[in-house]
Amino acid sequence: MLEIRDVTRRFGKNIAVNGVALEIPQGQMVGIIGRSGAGKSTLLRMINRLIDPSQGSIFFDGSEVSALRGSTLRRWQRDCAMIFQQFNLVPRLDVLTNVLLGRLNHRSTALNLLSIFSREERAQAIAALERLDIARTALQAAGTLSGGQQQRVAIARALMQQPRMILADEPIASLDPLNAKVVMDALQDINLREGITVITNLHTLDTARAYCSRIIGMAGGKVVFDGAPEELTRDAVRMVYGADGDGSEISEAITSTSIRVHKPKLPASAGPLQPALERL
Repeated sequence: MLEIRDVTRRFGKNIAVNGVALEIPQGQMVGIIGRSGAGKSTLLRMINRLIDPSQGSIFFDGSEVSALRGSTLRRWQRDCAMIFQQFNLVPRLDVLTNVLLGRLNHRSTALNLLSIFSREERAQAIAALERLDIARTALQAAGTLSGGQQQRVAIARALMQQPRMILADEPIASLDPLNAKVVMDALQDINLREGITVITNLHTLDTARAYCSRIIGMAGGKVVFDGAPEELTRDAVRMVYGADGDGSEISEAITSTSIRVHKPKLPASAGPLQPALERL
């Protein structure tokens, strides 16, 4: 059980997260939605302890995560893997080595300094890449891959940590719809097969509804919605996203990742080619 107890985070006079209280049982797949600046990324970074709460506390299985220091903090960051929007790979290193870096908090400092990985660790890394259908890129420099491929490498690296929880901060924000589906399918598969808690920030309502059993909506640093996908009604969406500048309801189309194919209208002068073009 992850418990977030009245957590607030301030940056100067700005309150990024304001009195958030949540309980997330082991094994849930949770989507956090909201406008940019709603506090979603700040909340995940506090859970992972990349930043500290200004007040409040965070517990996992009865241990106060927000009070951890030194080696116990490193163990928590091993158990709570983080996946970022910008992948955070080392571009000049090959894919296999990037995945093996997920083992750093499991190993001695000497082995890490010498970059010595066992045959078993290498086999585990290849298995993680095969699971994500990207093993063929193992010896390529990570920087040569597409965005969707790099995000799958980042997920493989997270699996190498053998985590108890995965936090994904806008993992599909920079991806096209097809790659976004591949990445979300991978996170859902990890959640269902391993029972690992997955908490992911998302901009897209259709993605949250399709993949998450629980959706948390944030606005102005506060939780304004917490429920099942079917409970995310028009009124709930308005609480999360507000209204457009003219006061009208926000359109869900602007948060959609759906693929839409639009056929261009052909001019009447297209001549004998028109029937053939219309069949394309």
